[in-house]
Amino acid sequence: MLTIKRVPTLVSNYQEDVLEVSVLPLYAFKNDDNEPIENDIQTLPEEECQMSFLNNLLLGLWEERMSQGLFRYDVTTCETKVISGRYGFIAQLNEGRHLKKRPTEFCIDKVIQPFDENKFNFTKVGQEEVLFRFEPSTDYKPHYFSGMRVNGGISLSIVAINVSPIEYGHVLLIPRVRDCLPQRIDRDSFAIALHFAREVADPFFRVGYNSLGAFATINHLHFQAYYLSVPFPVEKAPIQKILARKGLGGAGVIVSKLLNYPVRGFAFEGGNGSTARDLSDAVVNSCISLQNKNIPFNILIAQCGKKIFLLPQCYAEKQALGVVGQELLGTQVNPAVWEISGHIVLKRTKDYNDASEEYAWKLLSEVSLSEERFEEVKGYISEAADLQAEEDKSINPEKEIPDSSGPQVVASHMPPDCLVLQ
Repeated sequence: MLTIKRVPTLVSNYQEDVLEVSVLPLYAFKNDDNEPIENDIQTLPEEECQMSFLNNLLLGLWEERMSQGLFRYDVTTCETKVISGRYGFIAQLNEGRHLKKRPTEFCIDKVIQPFDENKFNFTKVGQEEVLFRFEPSTDYKPHYFSGMRVNGGISLSIVAINVSPIEYGHVLLIPRVRDCLPQRIDRDSFAIALHFAREVADPFFRVGYNSLGAFATINHLHFQAYYLSVPFPVEKAPIQKILARKGLGGAGVIVSKLLNYPVRGFAFEGGNGSTARDLSDAVVNSCISLQNKNIPFNILIAQCGKKIFLLPQCYAEKQALGVVGQELLGTQVNPAVWEISGHIVLKRTKDYNDASEEYAWKLLSEVSLSEERFEEVKGYISEAADLQAEEDKSINPEKEIPDSSGPQVVASHMPPDCLVLQ
């Protein structure tokens, strides 16, 4: 059960940045990585499900910041549609993000780069943009404190609004913000992101990550997350088991490859009795291997942390080599995690009006590794995460079609004007 403690508000300057802030709300999450995955996520029928406290908290504070005019544009006015076709790719017209988003300030050919304090980073975010701290509890139970004094020596993890949002509830999760970590996956930070998805416990809420070279725009460790009221196309893609790791009592991790999807990628899931730590370790070890080999990638944490997509890509490399067609370059779409997952943010009205499944497929196919390169990456992942080949030969890849995986019912907690138009 969640413990809620109201703490008297302390005096602080609302315009302070996160290095100077003296008080913030604190959500202390249940920190038990050894509990089986299926035991701590709601699996009730939708009509019986209740929103988690963290879900309510995040939405309420985000809407409060929206009413205060802290966003660069009103994302709820952006036109959005589901494109007809097998996968239901989602197109959004978002001219404000194109005009007002911060530019990339580093080279795009290296996945690992040192933090540069002279570039924009999240220590410069104002306190008014910060929603709350997100930290592990010390007693394996969740707690919420409405205002906690920030010790100057603590390297706090925070949740802040994305001032250039793509969708409703778009936030940033910034682990250990004061440590000024570069944008690269590490074990502790990824565990925080996985806990974030699990604690929100809403299948419409996904957490994403972009490495450098895969269209991260800020070299300061962060994850993104937002609500989308329909399944991402990548969630609907058929999969085939290719790798597995057995643990004690038969528990383990299963890795599948995407079938009949324009981007070649991996889906990580826990087997029966596996824990969050099992799943997290497999993903983290894989990501560290890709980082060390300078292979850009994106991550989507879906299904409340039960399924994690790892999507290596090569679009920036193709751009640099001049092998991407001018038609695609002209759209100025940077295929980061959301686009690769099937939610494509377009900057021009013409592109939005002309959006089709054929266009989405063509764009994302340019992102994908070749089959030969994908097999190489599969080998790196197998070695790094101690996985063994275990292919499901009962599946005929040529006959697999998109299924209905992912949330199907429109989320009732989102305002009607934020919902995707069918």
